[in-house]
Amino acid sequence: MSKDCGSHGDDDLRRSCRRLLAILLVLVLLVAIIALIVYLVLRPTHPRFFLQDASLRQLDLSNGTSSSVLSTTLQVTVASRNPNDKVGVYYDRLDVYASYKYQQITVAAALPAVYQGHGDVDVWSPVLSGPDVPFAPYLADALRQDCQAGYLILQVKIDGRVRWKVGSWISGHYHLFVTCPAFLVTTGGNGAPGASGFKFQTATYCHVEV
Repeated sequence: MSKDCGSHGDDDLRRSCRRLLAILLVLVLLVAIIALIVYLVLRPTHPRFFLQDASLRQLDLSNGTSSSVLSTTLQVTVASRNPNDKVGVYYDRLDVYASYKYQQITVAAALPAVYQGHGDVDVWSPVLSGPDVPFAPYLADALRQDCQAGYLILQVKIDGRVRWKVGSWISGHYHLFVTCPAFLVTTGGNGAPGASGFKFQTATYCHVEV
């Protein structure tokens, strides 16, 4: 009788272990399925950015003792569209500035924080200014050569933080970095930097990293 009781106890223990293992496997499978669904649903397409206009108001280059000094004023019009059908976007911080050959030439301007719903479009038109920015000699030479050739390529850049919204769920912050090429041309070079004559050539699609 004692051996039978011991055998029944072992069987009960094995059955309990198998049930527990089966429950754990089911839970793991459910978590994996939920994680896959969440990934597929919450994997948003990044916002689309476009540079619609760029008006160059000032481009003054002066020679210093060890380096040149550049003063720039540029008004830009940037549009953003949320292409997602089920995901909203919170733009919590957006700082926009202009650069020339990877050197920042204006102070970063803060754009107002907004929420962008499904398919919504937002447009900003900040004025970017950079008074008396130290400019390396090789960049000053490149700028003079571009102006002599009658064209100028600047980059309008946006550095920010965004969150995604699905239903009532809101994600953590993600870093957003946008680069928009601004093509400016003039009819015939004037031999020296200056805002006069430079016109925005065409609207451009921006490169977006999230």
